[in-house]
Amino acid sequence: MQGSVMGLFAAKQGGVPKPPVSSLQVLEDGCGGDKQNDTKHHGGPNRAVCIFSIETLEQLNSEGHPIFPGSVGENVLVQDIPWDKVGIGTQFHFEHVILEVTGDAPPCKTIKASFLNEEFKRISVKIHPDSTRWYAKVLQSGELVVGEQVTLS
Repeated sequence: MQGSVMGLFAAKQGGVPKPPVSSLQVLEDGCGGDKQNDTKHHGGPNRAVCIFSIETLEQLNSEGHPIFPGSVGENVLVQDIPWDKVGIGTQFHFEHVILEVTGDAPPCKTIKASFLNEEFKRISVKIHPDSTRWYAKVLQSGELVVGEQVTLS
């Protein structure tokens, strides 16, 4: 299964939305230039990178949600990856980076502006398992760039 990187996002001041960047340095403890304001729930070695699907984002838009790239705190937005096949243990292989999914990224009220009626639980793995964001640990650090290819294993 092969897809591509549609967007990369990092917020130097933390919070959401995360602005787009053309490249992202991925390190074992997180993404370069991306600050987490709530380190109890975000960041660290097992939650170093947050990955989301452009197809899921587009589906949410079609439902009327005002979500847009970077608005729900993702670092990496991918395209053409079958999101229903992603789960704990899935590996994303990029040109220089390898990530392994460690768990879902539970939605919280800080992303409520991205949803109709503030229904941020629309991307909860417990309610909509195929619409969630995923956290990943870094198996191989390096730089990601927009447009590069990604495969799953």
